[in-house]
Amino acid sequence: MNSLFFKHDRLMDLTPMKIVRQWAQTINWNARLLSIRGPKGVGKSTMMCQYIKQHYEYMDRQVLYVSCDNSYFSTHSLLDLAEQFYLSGGKHLFIDEIHKYDNWSREIKEIYDFYPTLKIVISGSSLLSLMEGDVDLSRRCINHDIQGLSFREFLHFYKGIEMPVYPLEEVLANPAPLIRQMNQLGRPVALFHEYLKYGYYPYYLENEIDYYVAIQQVVNNIIDDELPRICNVDVANTRKIKSLMTMLCASEPFQVDISKMSVQSGLKRDTVVAYLNYMGKAKLLQLLYCDLVNVKRMQKPDKIYIDNPNMLYAWTTNLVKIGTVRETFVVNQLAAKHKVEFMKKQGDFFVDSKYTIEVGGEDKDFSQVANVPDSYILADNIETAIGHKLPIWAIGFLY
Repeated sequence: MNSLFFKHDRLMDLTPMKIVRQWAQTINWNARLLSIRGPKGVGKSTMMCQYIKQHYEYMDRQVLYVSCDNSYFSTHSLLDLAEQFYLSGGKHLFIDEIHKYDNWSREIKEIYDFYPTLKIVISGSSLLSLMEGDVDLSRRCINHDIQGLSFREFLHFYKGIEMPVYPLEEVLANPAPLIRQMNQLGRPVALFHEYLKYGYYPYYLENEIDYYVAIQQVVNNIIDDELPRICNVDVANTRKIKSLMTMLCASEPFQVDISKMSVQSGLKRDTVVAYLNYMGKAKLLQLLYCDLVNVKRMQKPDKIYIDNPNMLYAWTTNLVKIGTVRETFVVNQLAAKHKVEFMKKQGDFFVDSKYTIEVGGEDKDFSQVANVPDSYILADNIETAIGHKLPIWAIGFLY
């Protein structure tokens, strides 16, 4: 235990406090069992360490952060850790990279049942929800899914521009206050185009030169390690999954033709559908359906996007199409808090079963959503709203 506390103390010393995301304030850290899920690189570990640093004194032995990739677990179990920590007076246990520990769900359940005064926070891959062990934690665990920086957070952390969060309903119904304040503080169009290229992951300033390399490593880690280990994906197919990613990056978002994708990737049709769903859960892709209420398990999606614009720029080998980037941004920002469905005819997206959204450049008109109630255009390269035609960057203030 002493070695774990030593590493904990050292990590607290190294934890930066310059970027503290408001997202952390939405999490119930006092839950008996809390799960923080999300793809590698969005700041889960940092968020946990920052919470500890903010709420516990230095060298307080009532709290402990440990990662499951620690060599400690080569000779000890999670149960060993919990028992020793509890006996030493521990009250709040933070366990990171939980998906790297085999049979973690069973041992977490035992810890939960046998140490009722111990609060447990676990963190790991977005794919944790796909674990089909023989232990049901759903009634015990509160799940929080987090994603990368919003445009608002990018402005705050990278540019020193502070703006409040605006609910979607307010952005659409009364965008004037948001637009006025943003235009007073900076040039939103230029800043927005910067965000599309490097604003999503909170580590750009750490290494600007290798930022895209770091994103590629995140994607490779998910495909090479997490998909085989958590979803039992055949290791022999990981190269084909990367080929599938490359193909999707090079294409404009399209209505899905599984048979064509099967031929191009060299994977069986059912395997393509299964892998697409895994990639969606892993936050490599955003999968849209025309009817989320009646969507069936492992049903093929109706439209596919790369998860976020930065990943699109990092992974593609071709010139990125700006129309694809715009739609990718809108889906990514809306999907964090809202239900987004694909529109086959009028409009691009149907949000919360109410709003019809069309995305385009500054010349985009209402011809495709004419006479559609609650319809809006999100247009690039404009700084102000004209009726229901809003700047696309206004959607970046939802969290």
